[in-house]
Amino acid sequence: MRKMQAFKLVYLSLLTALSLALFLFEGLLPVPFLAPGAKLGLANIVTVLALYTLPGFREALLVLLLRIGLATLLGGGPTIFAYSLAGGLLSFLGMALLRRRGIFSLQAVSAAGGFLHNAGQLIIACAAVDSAGLFAYLPVLGSCGLVTGLVIGAAAAGILPKLQIAMKRGL
Repeated sequence: MRKMQAFKLVYLSLLTALSLALFLFEGLLPVPFLAPGAKLGLANIVTVLALYTLPGFREALLVLLLRIGLATLLGGGPTIFAYSLAGGLLSFLGMALLRRRGIFSLQAVSAAGGFLHNAGQLIIACAAVDSAGLFAYLPVLGSCGLVTGLVIGAAAAGILPKLQIAMKRGL
């Protein structure tokens, strides 16, 4: 039992560290082909993998919240925190619900997460400027979220079988 708890703690720590590293790495990449405000969402690979490899959604949510908190401490501020938290929580909630249904592919779950992340950030932006007019940008940002979500989902789908094999071996 102790060995399993230690494995789970180490696994959660590794997922959090990898998620944070991907988030910070993405900040260094110029992304000229996406719409203003859009990102690739590389850290979401880890969130998707956590949803598919951890026994409960609470553990996957913990990885997401730790990454958002640590990223804020390492270079964000209250504004970055609010946007990241809103986008991350709405995305996570949608992905967790779709994952629970069990009828959607990993890529579809990830694409929904990409769309919802951008929608969550737009909610914060609308609240910040006290205008719902920014939602007019949702078709642009939402499309980017769907496409990047599909790409992130394809990457996660390629990693997942290898990760599941490693987890069965206790590595």
